[in-house]
Amino acid sequence: MEEIIIDADTHITPTGEGITFEELLGMMEKAGVAQAVVWLQPPYVREHIEQCNRYVYQAVQAFPEHFIGFGWVDPNLGLERSKDLIKRCFEDYGFYGVKFNGAQNEYFVDDPHHVLPLIEEVAKRGKILAFHVGADAYERTHPFRIAKVAHLFPETKILAVHMGGVGFPSLCRAMVEFARECPNIFLVGSMVGVRDIDYALRNLGPERLCFGSDTPFSFMHVEVAKYKALLQDFPPAWRERVMGGNIRSILGLMS
Repeated sequence: MEEIIIDADTHITPTGEGITFEELLGMMEKAGVAQAVVWLQPPYVREHIEQCNRYVYQAVQAFPEHFIGFGWVDPNLGLERSKDLIKRCFEDYGFYGVKFNGAQNEYFVDDPHHVLPLIEEVAKRGKILAFHVGADAYERTHPFRIAKVAHLFPETKILAVHMGGVGFPSLCRAMVEFARECPNIFLVGSMVGVRDIDYALRNLGPERLCFGSDTPFSFMHVEVAKYKALLQDFPPAWRERVMGGNIRSILGLMS
């Protein structure tokens, strides 16, 4: 059976400050990646979020066999406007989930007044939450805050993007420990060192880790090669799960 690789962390933008979806397609072809989860690419002007979300939608419409759309929301836009953005992400664009980046947008991801009501909007629709998790915003995006959200919404699937590995010191081991106690947390190992990926596999098993490249902030074809080299030390079935099977199952995609 031919291996189907899905990249669970890629960014695109229409603003000229990053890559277009056409450029992303070229990178995917070079890397041998069949499908990619796509969300908007920082840096961006806060007022451009809706434009960028719509661009992700347009990418999915143009290449539905290759792109898996996720929305983005910034709680600093205000509660009602953010709720409206979330509604549009699902009712107009048909996205699988919404990403929250407390590092880029400067907020605590478990803020009870400005963020949790938005998380609830996603959860009540049965959609997926994605969080930037790392030490680059140590307090705002710490793994223990993701775990708090996971406990509050145990039926909601959560993607822990970077699994704590962005910034210094790495918080990957803490993220793995919280994931062990929260079965609704799944790790996306993008922009993460190989030792942290190895640690996650040996302590969580193959079912909770998804390949991600963080394109264009990293080189997709290099990240694919890195994962393939590391996964040689594990059973072949583990590679299939990590490189595409897990994210396919989380999203409910057809095999």
